[in-house]
Amino acid sequence: MASGPQRSVTPGAEPFERDGGGIGVLLIHGFTGTPHSMRPWGEFLAQAGLTVSCPLLPGHGTRWQDMNATTWRDWFGAADAAFNQLRERCETVFVMGLSMGGTLALRLAEVHGPAVAGAVTVNPSLGTDRRISTITPLLSRIIPGIPGVSSDIKARGVREIAYQRVPLRAYVSLTDLWRVTVPDLGRVVCPVLTFRSRVDHVVEASSGRILLAGATSCDISERVLEDSYHVATLDNDRQTIFDESLAFVQTHAMLESRRLDDRGAAAPGVPPGSLSG
Repeated sequence: MASGPQRSVTPGAEPFERDGGGIGVLLIHGFTGTPHSMRPWGEFLAQAGLTVSCPLLPGHGTRWQDMNATTWRDWFGAADAAFNQLRERCETVFVMGLSMGGTLALRLAEVHGPAVAGAVTVNPSLGTDRRISTITPLLSRIIPGIPGVSSDIKARGVREIAYQRVPLRAYVSLTDLWRVTVPDLGRVVCPVLTFRSRVDHVVEASSGRILLAGATSCDISERVLEDSYHVATLDNDRQTIFDESLAFVQTHAMLESRRLDDRGAAAPGVPPGSLSG
């Protein structure tokens, strides 16, 4: 469990929330990343009338060594708490994530079932083809971290606020998250929209294949991004992600509202959500 003294958060890496209507969106950043990579996406969705929440995951946004004191259960716990808070405020909640944030979004969909109205993932991380991964558990006992690949962005002059090194004990825990999430992909029943960059120097295309092969119990569609690298939410195709995710919410929130009306199960006391744009 995460412990130790609280450190100051790097400016620009802070969590953020935006109040809107009865439709909520939980945004989850990636491994070693921060809400900075999600902020433009979140602001776009908020301007369309949605309630948006983007937490800072434990161990992130301070210094990379802090991540080695956390595990995937800490990261999932923070995402789960934010999801439940949104459920208290909104009648319909969607989950969206980048890289490991996409993995956590899928895990939330597995755990919460129909309580998740839909999931949008951008280059979700579900495994790796890199051989070094097989020796990482041993390596993590010897050295705390290795050089990482942050700011994998094609657009010129754009940088993300993220750690420059990969904390190895935390990385080993990420592989544990893969082992928990992948076998349960068949439990995802909500609609899924996933974006995959044609060129990604962080997450291999095999993760996309794992998702499509495993999520057989839901309506899933994939969009391939031709002009972005891994951090596509800050890259050249970001507006495509923003526009299509909003259209996804508009479509499935309407379907969810009709389903609740048919069942007479709409949450009492929650004002109807509104969408614009």
